[in-house]
Amino acid sequence: MLPNLSHEEILRYSRHLLIPDVGMQGQRKLKAASVLIIGTGGLGSPVALYLAAAGIGRIGLVDYDVVDRTNLQRQIIHSTSTVGRLKVESARERMLDLNPDIQVDIYNEAFTSENAMRIAEPYDLIVDGSDNFPTRYLTNDLCVLMGKPNVYGSVYRFEGQVSVFDARVGPCYRCLFPEPPPPGLVPSCAESGILGVLPGTVGTLQATETLKLILGTGEPLIGRLLLYNAQDMSFDFVKLRKNPSCKVCGENPTVTQLIDYDAFCGVPGREVETGSAGVEWDITPRELETHLKSGAQMCLVDVREPHEREISNIDGTLSIPLGQLAMRTGELDPQDEIVLICKAGVRSTRALHLLLGAGFRNLHNLKGGLNAWAKEVDPTQPVY
Repeated sequence: MLPNLSHEEILRYSRHLLIPDVGMQGQRKLKAASVLIIGTGGLGSPVALYLAAAGIGRIGLVDYDVVDRTNLQRQIIHSTSTVGRLKVESARERMLDLNPDIQVDIYNEAFTSENAMRIAEPYDLIVDGSDNFPTRYLTNDLCVLMGKPNVYGSVYRFEGQVSVFDARVGPCYRCLFPEPPPPGLVPSCAESGILGVLPGTVGTLQATETLKLILGTGEPLIGRLLLYNAQDMSFDFVKLRKNPSCKVCGENPTVTQLIDYDAFCGVPGREVETGSAGVEWDITPRELETHLKSGAQMCLVDVREPHEREISNIDGTLSIPLGQLAMRTGELDPQDEIVLICKAGVRSTRALHLLLGAGFRNLHNLKGGLNAWAKEVDPTQPVY
């Protein structure tokens, strides 16, 4: 039985009630619905705000991060006043300020195979606002196994994708991407950058699909992948078909329970963004400063993109972007003591492993990258 609307709610949602495809019955469906949002970042921000404003009765938020100043360029649910606070708490506070009549559950924990079913069980559908492949595959497999729709979105620089994966009536994410890309091939937004408004566009589309599914109106993006390009303001569609050989939703599935998705995607666990290559290879900013002041001969290799060197830089570094490193190893002498440098130590760790595979051994990774150098050694350099 659907819940009734109070007079105050009727006033709040009056513009919905005037739409024949929503009306009183539809708004009561929204009030009765429950939605779980994975991530309260760029995509999760507009999804959470618009679902709260629309009157979704129960919304769950999963995240395990704190608000950082670099988030504020695109993660509009947070603000300067909430920097340093848990993202789920910051988001819940903003949502309840927008609509105090809803219930917001928060899960300040990593979304993993161990807790995913427990967290997802009370919700009707899941919105994937994650930014990494392990969580995307986990969310997909979870939705297939639990029979829940998965409202998918992803963003990169100026481009975005949106779809609805519901294995009960159409393809799943694995039908489109049976295997993850090789580790490091697709950079994170912390490495590649992202236009601030792009997650707003894509997240709003995800919120739209969510409302359509709950209301049972329109044609959802089941079996279609929407491709959005902000550069030329184009929307294209790719038709998707269910793969009968899909490992999770096909005729003879081999994935019948949640697996280790970090291992499946070939990435280390949640520490992937720490900027450390391990004690055997790391050199701290203070240690590097000491070596340079002593006159030690070291080859400093900056593996960032050239335009990043305009932001911050260490004098005397050799610029070889990570994407060119495999072709330019001939510019490096294996006998030299080489220090690999990037923004935060993530790309330089990948570069270190690439050079190890090419036979180099006298290598170091600047732990924490240039951001750590700016904080610990040279405060005249900006952090970005």
